[in-house]
Amino acid sequence: MPPPKFKVTYIESSGKAHTIEVAEGWSLMEGAVKHLIPGIDADCGGACACATCQVYVAPEWEAKLPPKSEMEETMLDFAPAVRSSSRLSCQLRMTADLDGIVLSLPKTQHA
Repeated sequence: MPPPKFKVTYIESSGKAHTIEVAEGWSLMEGAVKHLIPGIDADCGGACACATCQVYVAPEWEAKLPPKSEMEETMLDFAPAVRSSSRLSCQLRMTADLDGIVLSLPKTQHA
């Protein structure tokens, strides 16, 4: 039986929104890449080694996410236009608690 899927909305820097379904257990980066969401580069393939999958998490969702790991914090140091709501989507796993999450994308993933 396939895992359940939950809704995620990715909003490009232009304002264009893409709402897709991501399987439980997948990273939010995997969901974006598999659905060809523009603005998630994922150069390292999800190894938390490049910071090209940065997203801005809407404030109402931040408390539902696990805290940033030391590695994620380090990688965000290399990302452009980092905000307090910045996360690496490769480090965020889809769960039922995140059904409906809204993520905004930076103008670019490269400094």
